[in-house]
Order: sequence, then structure tokens, then C-alpha cells
Amino acid sequence: MIYELRIYHCVPGRLPDLLIRFETITLPIWERLGIRQAGFWTTMIGESNQDLTYLLAWDSLAEREEKMGVFAADPEWLSKRAETEANGPIVASLSSQFLTPTSFSSVQ
Repeated sequence: MIYELRIYHCVPGRLPDLLIRFETITLPIWERLGIRQAGFWTTMIGESNQDLTYLLAWDSLAEREEKMGVFAADPEWLSKRAETEANGPIVASLSSQFLTPTSFSSVQ
């Protein structure tokens, strides 16, 4: 199993919009496409309280490339994303890392 750690750094004040978009738009599309999330978090104490951190679970990098490619081109996603950004961008920047669990990790 491979985990993708993604951190979205929101435009100030837009974190609530991002949370709504994930809950009502992104996650249902991911479910339809077989993209598995392993958890979502907001920052309580840290550099910025305008961040959304989440993990995606993949069987392989090939699965990730295939499914994220389909997601990126999905007509519903493209339309709804444009609607949610009608008043400007939500995400200022994002970072991504691919993680593999150690032999002693409680998550495999």
C-alpha cells in the first residue's frame, strides 16, 4: 500500500469553501471512480489554520496515475470545480508526498 499525503494551503478565508467542495463534490466523485481516502484533517495548531491535510490510499503508483488522470478529466469535476472558483481560486498552493509504511506501522 502507498499513501499520498497532500496538503492544500488555502487562499485566506477560503478553507470553508474547500471543505464544502470536498464533502459535497469531490468525495462523491472519488467514490464513483474508486479513489480511496484514508483521512482528512484541518490544522488546529501549526503554521496555518488555512490548511487541509489528507491521505489517499493506493495499491500502486500505476493505480494512482490511472485514477487521478480519469478524475482530472472528469466532466462533472471540471464543471463543479469551475463553479466553486467563480469568485476566485480556493487553493493557493499544495504539496504532495508519497509514503510507504514501515514494517512496524499500525497502518499498512
